[in-house]
Amino acid sequence: MKTLLERMNEAAEQAFLACGYDGSRGRVQQSNRPDLCEYQCNGAMAVAKEIHKKPIEVAEQVAEQLKESGLFSEVQAVMPGFINLKVRESLLKEVVEEMSRLAHFGAGQDAPRTILVDYGGANVAKPLHVGHLRSAIIGEALKRMGAFFGNRMIGDVHLGDWGLQMGLIIEELRLRKPALPYYDTSYTGDYPGEPPFTIGELEEIYPAASKRAKEDPAFAERAHQATVKLQSGYPPFVALWRHILSVSVADLKKNYDALDVHFELWKGESDAQPFIPGLLRSLEERGIAYPSQGALVVDIAEPEDPKELPPCIVRKSDGAALYATSDLGTLIDREQSIGPDAYIYIADKRQELHYTQFFRVARKAGIVPPEHTLTYIGFGTMNGKDGKPFKTREGGVMRLETLIREIREAVYHRIAENRDIPEDEARRTAATVALAALKYGDLSNQAAKDYVFDIDRFASFEGNTGPYILYTAVRIQSILKKHAAAGGAPVDGRELLPAEAGSEKALQLLLAQYPEVAEGAWRELAPHRICQYLYSVAETFNGFYHEIPILSEPDERKKRSYLALIQETVKVLGLCLNMLGMEIPERM
Repeated sequence: MKTLLERMNEAAEQAFLACGYDGSRGRVQQSNRPDLCEYQCNGAMAVAKEIHKKPIEVAEQVAEQLKESGLFSEVQAVMPGFINLKVRESLLKEVVEEMSRLAHFGAGQDAPRTILVDYGGANVAKPLHVGHLRSAIIGEALKRMGAFFGNRMIGDVHLGDWGLQMGLIIEELRLRKPALPYYDTSYTGDYPGEPPFTIGELEEIYPAASKRAKEDPAFAERAHQATVKLQSGYPPFVALWRHILSVSVADLKKNYDALDVHFELWKGESDAQPFIPGLLRSLEERGIAYPSQGALVVDIAEPEDPKELPPCIVRKSDGAALYATSDLGTLIDREQSIGPDAYIYIADKRQELHYTQFFRVARKAGIVPPEHTLTYIGFGTMNGKDGKPFKTREGGVMRLETLIREIREAVYHRIAENRDIPEDEARRTAATVALAALKYGDLSNQAAKDYVFDIDRFASFEGNTGPYILYTAVRIQSILKKHAAAGGAPVDGRELLPAEAGSEKALQLLLAQYPEVAEGAWRELAPHRICQYLYSVAETFNGFYHEIPILSEPDERKKRSYLALIQETVKVLGLCLNMLGMEIPERM
């Protein structure tokens, strides 16, 4: 189907052509002055400049043609040369009605692509903390948005599972449990199937080992040697590493599940290691990489760069690989095993240089073909009310499960204060609403911007928050349930009538804009645009709800039209919320 904007753009193009002007100047956009008009066309200004004519004269000519299109209830040329437009109510009703019958409510579908989203970055043996929140939430939203538009989306957690922390854990465990068979050089049997530690012990072992390494050079050297032995395939340490991995992954999955964040791939840096020797050999043999002060580097600077960019180090002077090397090996693995059409990497914006270097080496080496896109989304910091990175009251880094628990409690108390519902239902509802509070609080901000995390504000049922959006959706569902409980027949979009009240038209206008908003948000990889739209729909519906007596309307046709309108409204709210990883509870 043609969206409302497409119909208006076609009409504007024809109007400019009919006046003898460039049809491409006939572009319509939402008005930035909704008090004056709903849409506007500013092409007359550009045309007037090209032909040396007064803009208002061009605008008046085009406006006369637009009046003949039948799409607008009002067309007005205003100084200095704007064309203000108001949509005809019958057209608006027709568009929303047609959208209501379509599976994706009028949003077009992509030519399907395979897109890999790298949005985890958790380290094994370490608990998830608030620093992992943004990549998980943004990545899951983009993955869901891509799937909504018909793409095959693959999320990879990309675990940090191959660095020095492995050697530190192995050596700290040796001090604590020296009798374990992994440390007995004469042991020849099978290694135990059960891990020699719990997740709680493992999470305590790593920071203790890290602290010990800073204070004890001999221990630090033993940890380094243990890491080398592990990476060389030493069987006892490989067996221990597998235990570390299995215990950590089980805990990570539990925590990611609590966020309703899911990965199709649970690969890590270790999976890239087999590809690194060949990668380095190829880079050197082809003259892409060259020795520099004992290290192996690749020049990535380009003439058009606004500032000088340093070479990418792919092998240190001591022979060790770096993050860039591991990421390049991972990319080779992904190309060979999956061959995605596009990659989206989500990480802290402070890693921008790393991704610039990594992408350019990948292109220079031909690891990815030119048609496979590489996109990096850098996110800002989640700060406390003091403007500094969010921490616990004691000043430590807050664990993610603690943050989730705190926001669940805050939402639960709000629900319990205002509703007389069973404890178990209140807890279930609180979990759903808390997740929306957390995700919406993050996603409503542009990814690259820092933001202040405020549990009280995010958990509020008023204002631009996740709970407010859910409460609006629940309110609509409640009205529809009351209608059904009173014996009312189901309604559908074909029963919509042209809007009469201002709030009714405003709501229809927003629903008609849904395809452009959803498609634009996905095209720009910008979940915050969906949040902006959600809030506009919720606010506009609530204005309509307070202005129009929906269920008590005596005119049955009008009443059913109102019900059809709010039914389509909650459908759109549900689609948008689902794209962002949230769901509507039964009641709040």
